[in-house]
Amino acid sequence: MRIYCGIDWASDHHDLALVDADGTLVARARISDDIAGLQQLLSLLAEHGDTLETRIPVAIETSRGLLVACLRATGRPIYAINPLAASRYRERHTVVRKKSDHLDAMVLANILRTDASAHRTLPANSELAQSVAVLARAQQDAVWDRTRAGNKLRSHLREYFPGYLAAVQPILGGLCSPLARALLAAAPTPARAATLPRAQLRAVLKRAGRQRGIEAEATRLRAALRSPQMRQLPLVEEAMGRQTLTLLRKLDAACTSADELAEAAVETFERHPDSEIITSFPGLGSLTGARILAEIGDDRSRFADARALKSYAGAAPVTRASGKSMSVKARRIKNQRLAAAGYIWAFASLTASSGARAHYDRRRAHGDRHISALRNLFNRMIGCLHHCLDNRVRYDEIIAFPTEPEPVLATAA
Repeated sequence: MRIYCGIDWASDHHDLALVDADGTLVARARISDDIAGLQQLLSLLAEHGDTLETRIPVAIETSRGLLVACLRATGRPIYAINPLAASRYRERHTVVRKKSDHLDAMVLANILRTDASAHRTLPANSELAQSVAVLARAQQDAVWDRTRAGNKLRSHLREYFPGYLAAVQPILGGLCSPLARALLAAAPTPARAATLPRAQLRAVLKRAGRQRGIEAEATRLRAALRSPQMRQLPLVEEAMGRQTLTLLRKLDAACTSADELAEAAVETFERHPDSEIITSFPGLGSLTGARILAEIGDDRSRFADARALKSYAGAAPVTRASGKSMSVKARRIKNQRLAAAGYIWAFASLTASSGARAHYDRRRAHGDRHISALRNLFNRMIGCLHHCLDNRVRYDEIIAFPTEPEPVLATAA
């Protein structure tokens, strides 16, 4: 008898339901979120026919957490059902819109019973690929935190210290660079910045890692910080300087986290056998390659073809047709992390590949805007990546972007 399991996930407990091929409830339970609850779940599955040869599939509304990790370790198929999709299925079982944890568990089990083919199991990625995913996603989150902290600090500085923003604008990295942060820590207000001696500026530059042109840069910063600017009242300016130091500590922590996680992600990624193929593509360094691998994984059976991968990445457009009307638009439902990495990849490939640049220019000549042309280029490149990973070959510019033969001019006899 075929059995299907649905688990309604919660933070401290989980409701589960087992249904047979006819949709009849054969077992239900509420388990705790600990090792005892896991043992109770596995025992209940074993009582209803779960063996090494015939694992009972499980549907759950999340793809993360210890429970999911332990269930994946047993080798059974795990279906991560989108909560929005599960809510639509719930209306098939009740018209009064009632909701309970037990009902949700039954709905998830019945999704597998009736529409398992319409959903995908969690990919069987290797342990190394999963570790790359953890580090790459954490580093991407740290970069986004760094951007938010930098924007908040920049907005605050505009209110009382615009001269500092003008002074650090030419510095590579801007407000997030070590030099800009060290300078702001030494002089958080216009009054302190105007009194900074040249010797202290040179010390700040050396502490930030500057090795050449120290004297010229100190002279430039001294002149920029002493240039006339609008000022707040002295006490207000001092109070805003204290707030700046608080915001600066948050930015320092975000920058440090992003740098450390980037180093760890690159080190782990370069140990993966797919890293050589991924980094052979133009515009893909180790860090961006780690983000790409983190989202697509190394389970080659996850995507049936290149079109499925393109749709998952948001590179392929969506066609909406009804009657005589038809529209082709950009895909909104996608893996946002993979799409963000794809934009960086496509933009960097413009200067690293002549074929990618020519493809981008052709799309622009046909009327595409910058973002649309980059998305189309990413669509082309990720299709090539799918082919290279499946066939275990490195990127070849001639195959990816074949040049059109020049027309042969007819000569007069």
